[in-house]
Amino acid sequence: MAGLIPQSFIDDLLARVDIVDVIDRRVRLKKSGRNYMACCPFHEEKTPSFSVSQEKQFYHCFGCGAGGNAIGFLMAYENLDFPRAVEALAQSQGMEVPREQLNEQQQRQQRQQQDLCALLEQAAHYYRQQLQRHPSVGRAREYLQRRGLSEAVIEQYGIGYAPPGWDNLMQHLLQAGWQESLLLDSGMLVDRDDTGRRYDRFRDRIMFPIRDLRGRVIAFGGRVLGDEKPKYLNSPETPVFSKGRELYGLYEANRAKGNLPRIVVVEGYMDVVALAQYGLAGAVATLGTAAGTAHLDKAFRYANEVVFCFDGDEAGRRAAARALEVSLPALRDQRQVRFLFLAEGDDPDSYVRARGLESFTTQLEKARPLSEYLFEQAGQGLQLDIAEGRAGLVSRALPMLVRLPEGPFRQQMFIDLSLRTQLDVPSLQQMAAGVEQRSPAPVAHARAVMAGDDEPEVTGSGTGQEVVVQQPARPSQSASGPRIELSLPESLLHLLLHYPHLHQQIVPDLPRLRQGADEDAALRHLVQWVELLQEYPGASRSRLLGLWQGRHGQEGGERLYALAGKEHLIGSELLAARQLQEVLARLLATIEHETPLERLIAKSRQQPLSELEKHDLTRLLQDSHRRR
Repeated sequence: MAGLIPQSFIDDLLARVDIVDVIDRRVRLKKSGRNYMACCPFHEEKTPSFSVSQEKQFYHCFGCGAGGNAIGFLMAYENLDFPRAVEALAQSQGMEVPREQLNEQQQRQQRQQQDLCALLEQAAHYYRQQLQRHPSVGRAREYLQRRGLSEAVIEQYGIGYAPPGWDNLMQHLLQAGWQESLLLDSGMLVDRDDTGRRYDRFRDRIMFPIRDLRGRVIAFGGRVLGDEKPKYLNSPETPVFSKGRELYGLYEANRAKGNLPRIVVVEGYMDVVALAQYGLAGAVATLGTAAGTAHLDKAFRYANEVVFCFDGDEAGRRAAARALEVSLPALRDQRQVRFLFLAEGDDPDSYVRARGLESFTTQLEKARPLSEYLFEQAGQGLQLDIAEGRAGLVSRALPMLVRLPEGPFRQQMFIDLSLRTQLDVPSLQQMAAGVEQRSPAPVAHARAVMAGDDEPEVTGSGTGQEVVVQQPARPSQSASGPRIELSLPESLLHLLLHYPHLHQQIVPDLPRLRQGADEDAALRHLVQWVELLQEYPGASRSRLLGLWQGRHGQEGGERLYALAGKEHLIGSELLAARQLQEVLARLLATIEHETPLERLIAKSRQQPLSELEKHDLTRLLQDSHRRR
């Protein structure tokens, strides 16, 4: 059983290779000052914004935000996982990759994951067999024919059938030698604690296997044949499946066509399959949850444009508002998000079958840009021809605009807001800098939480209410001069990327910083970076970024590389230390002065609240309203 690649070998490998040589073999680089430039291989552009630093041994695209070391480049450019990228780089240097011996716990975890994937693959095979020969398969076959699915697309997506009955799959897998405990771990069985009875999770449903990007079956979605509820049933979270990170159909879309013009996010598995049947590659669906940041980041690896396609009913509008919120931080240059609303009663499946692919493609090309949809949402119910309405638009729009990454798109949005409100851009930017870090959450969101509408990815109601955002720290300057705004944790990360030894000033306060790390991704990344600096004192920035990638994958890595690529203009180490102390003091004050109401609202965005917490949230909201 293969073990982990020793970190010492990865460090030695990165020290031997020159990232300029690695990239130049695949993308022609041109010397520009201290760095090398090229048009980015990860998105379409005419003006080079892809920068490779020989000194720092990493690359960063100022257009799409891609960044990493030599291993990360091979992972992204050649679509390799981390071990394969290391092996490819080692081969180019004539080095053999060693493997560490896994400890007992690691061996158990690896065996469990391998066994779960093998079991789920066998379950998928069983479901495919049942679709061919089970005595009661007639209804399932009739349903698929009525939906117009061909045998080719059924085979492409591995669609099967879970027959009626309580334990068909369980008996089949037990007879094949699988342990009942593993069936439970895989999510294929339901355990009734009150009776001790165990039975198949999926019964009398069309089965859609969910694959990861390596093609392994990691979960299932099942659809009823009639009008029973729930219409769709998904596998639970398991050691190999996290619904907040996976997109149904992305594996098939990536195999079907190399360069996708766009990723189309739809609401159901059948929509994905129907669009593929009619020739549209690139349709994906979330897995029983609202679209989140991880979904969007994954989609943008394969196309620079993401179109959210929703039904035109109220539920579709709510889903679109949620998608708007999670899209904002991902909109770096060259990335586009659009929204397509079909007529009420229509979905992508019914639309493409009734009108054909050409008509649906035309609708996609007419999809509304995020910029247009954002201002429509923020302006709902406001009279923009009077001063009060324009002031309301500023109040609602600014908290969303400050979540946009720095760059031309953000500047254009401020210009657009200026034209709509008759306020000049500098005034709007000054107001944006004053947005409070922990502004009161929208009452609409809090009510949704208490009603059980727990959506961790959502950061606002999307109905024109104020949106909770992070307070930008004191503006800093990039090497090229434009003003950039960073949150308080990002400001500290920026300082530590350029003055890593200053982390010693933060170490005593790590316990206090960890208080808010679960609810704030930037703060969590700051804590993890300081811990890494503690563990590897004196390591080069390139090595530290490589260690980060090996431990945390893509999480936070793109932002780290972006911050590392921004020069720090404070020339004096003494001034940098003073700035660190000032920002750290502000951050600690913010964490410790968080009110119980703010803490509960922040927590509700990460996980469901208990009944007691919902009761406390109701009481605190009422108290807050009375004080006003």
